[in-house]
Amino acid sequence: MKKVHFVGVYGAGMSALAQFLAMGGGRATGSDRFLDQDKAGDIRVALEAVGVELFPQDGSGLTSETETVVVSTAIEDDNPELAKAKSLGIKIVHRADWLAAIVLEHQTIAVAGTSGKSTVSAMLHTIFESAGRGPSVITGAGLHSLEAEGLLGNAKRGKSELLVIEADESDGSLPKYEPWLGLLLNFGKDHKELDELERIFSAFRKNCERFVVNADEENLVQWTGGAQTFGFEKGTLRGEDLVVEADRSRFSIEGVVFEIPLPGRYNAVNALAAVAVARQVGVSLEDVATALSGYQGIARRYDFIGEAGGVGVVDDYAHNPDKILAVLAAARAQVNGGSLRVVFQPHGFGPTRFLKNDLVEAFALALTPEDTLWLAPIFYAGGTAAKDIASADLARPLQERGIDARAPEARSEVAVEIGKTAKSGDLVLVLGARDPSLTQFAKDVLGVMS
Repeated sequence: MKKVHFVGVYGAGMSALAQFLAMGGGRATGSDRFLDQDKAGDIRVALEAVGVELFPQDGSGLTSETETVVVSTAIEDDNPELAKAKSLGIKIVHRADWLAAIVLEHQTIAVAGTSGKSTVSAMLHTIFESAGRGPSVITGAGLHSLEAEGLLGNAKRGKSELLVIEADESDGSLPKYEPWLGLLLNFGKDHKELDELERIFSAFRKNCERFVVNADEENLVQWTGGAQTFGFEKGTLRGEDLVVEADRSRFSIEGVVFEIPLPGRYNAVNALAAVAVARQVGVSLEDVATALSGYQGIARRYDFIGEAGGVGVVDDYAHNPDKILAVLAAARAQVNGGSLRVVFQPHGFGPTRFLKNDLVEAFALALTPEDTLWLAPIFYAGGTAAKDIASADLARPLQERGIDARAPEARSEVAVEIGKTAKSGDLVLVLGARDPSLTQFAKDVLGVMS
């Protein structure tokens, strides 16, 4: 049997594809810089448990039996794996093209938008699994329900043709997917300028046999024609009686009450989107409500790590302005007389440069002078990125606006400072993308206060 090799296999998207192949009986191999650096060993254990063979990122995993090498946009042209593949005449395929082929082989639901994709994908898998539909899932974050089965959590093969995928727009590849149903959640600045994102989402819309869109988002109105719509203010499927509490959200549809164990209006919107899609698949409102009441959440999406000394710690993937505003709004509702202690690690030099002003504005709007923001050093995964911006470039304009923003030289300093300054009633949030060590850092923060 021919092998398929995944370069950057520790990445959320690539690891899901490698697992999906292995779970279907295929031979999957992979490499990653984190493997070379002996980081994120838990990812290695989970990948090897489903049959993915791992190698250093030096070309040693490629042999005459390797039929295809799958890469992402993050892989530079001078990567030794690409050089080895070319020397052996091995076909090189982009991650999006590989996923696009999988999409065509299934009754696929593609969840798109600049925020909320992982959460809604997980909610849909939860709903379809509970309803006995035997779904598969390929997404960007680990479902806790799947982690409980010993899986990495961001992929699973089911028994039916029904597949839920997180359809990412960040590298411009979204128009390659031709799903049975496309869902568009929202549309905000992240990775690309708004006009380019508009072109990407428009092309995606044309490829979808069915389409579901959030009618409450004003800048999505151009895609509502011929689509099923949902919202708390507009839409053909209307959520009513919305109540957002410190640890849960509740609303009703046609007399059926839905309650999810997550705070924040944005999570209620995510749940409403999942309801709208599930109805297209024929799952009853009652069955959807039952499934969502038992939703177990996903890794790094308002993930409550624990509490010590009256201080809670939350781990979250928020990295663009819209996500940061949504998460901090939910956190604000949880603190009762306390303050927010926020750790934000920018997820690359390019993204930080692109979003600098928007990030500053988001934190300035969401934080008060009583809160504290630590801007950890920018995450660097390797490669040729120009290191011409630093976290201090975000801290200075925030300080000028009265925010206690700090840019320590090392992330390790932050846990110590939090341990000294946090008081009972405060909430610590660890925010940032791409770096798999952030969850352990959040646990370390909790440990300092224990």
